[in-house]
Amino acid sequence: MFVNVMSIQSFALLISPFAQIPIWQWISEPFALEFMRNALIAGALAGVICPAIGCFLIVQRMSLLGDVMTHTVMPGMAIAFFWRIDVSIGAFISGIGSAFLIALLRSQTRVKVDAAMALTSSSFFAIGILLISLLKIKIDLHGFLFGDILAVTATDTIRAAIITLIVLTAIAIFYKQLLFYTFDRTGAEALGLPVNLIYLGLMAGVTLTIIASMQTMGVVLVVSLLIGPAIAAYLLVKELHHMIFVGSGLGVTASAIGLYASYYLNLPSGPAIVVAVLLLFLLILLFSPSQGLLTSK
Repeated sequence: MFVNVMSIQSFALLISPFAQIPIWQWISEPFALEFMRNALIAGALAGVICPAIGCFLIVQRMSLLGDVMTHTVMPGMAIAFFWRIDVSIGAFISGIGSAFLIALLRSQTRVKVDAAMALTSSSFFAIGILLISLLKIKIDLHGFLFGDILAVTATDTIRAAIITLIVLTAIAIFYKQLLFYTFDRTGAEALGLPVNLIYLGLMAGVTLTIIASMQTMGVVLVVSLLIGPAIAAYLLVKELHHMIFVGSGLGVTASAIGLYASYYLNLPSGPAIVVAVLLLFLLILLFSPSQGLLTSK
């Protein structure tokens, strides 16, 4: 009884600051601050673009590749910081370079793709950390890895919007080719589709997605937004294009929940979004009409 009373009191203390605030004011208050406006917009864009790309990785059973790419952008970003150029340029070159290396090891040696990805991921990440130390780069490594809501600027928001537009436009234009490649790489190659170019294009999309999301999520935690909403959508729908739309909706919802929790509870933005993604996934895992653990027959 004592434990229950204490639990109720703790919960009451937690929600008491918001009990007298109208819901519209609770929702609108963060928009009064510029960094929160930027973060919410950037988070919404990340919520759209990450699952849109992640769906292709899920269907191809290459989810690990998303985690690999989040680590391999580190060396390029460190060098870009040192040379005082846009970090997105360094991150893009480094990410594409790692994708090319994985493809080379996969096609030209006996090394299996999972081993190639594991080696590339750990090696690039270690090189990036060493470069930050050796070049004495002054960077908030914690915010860089796990996201920093206070550091989201209008420039980050504009960059995220441009990248989102580019990636979504490319998916729309080349959707048929991507669909064929995703479900039957061998058949696509037999029909003369440039499968290696499609692979590099998809990896470019993953790298750009990481760049668009890293300020809010951090490079290490972006993989959760890449994969989590896409998996949840996979439990709800069957068609790939439906999966992209549903996953993006879930991604935007998770980003908003995480950022509001970050603002009101003083939590790191990246981990808060990851927890929101996890909670949405668990709800769908339990209550999905066709595949839920508690609802499916």
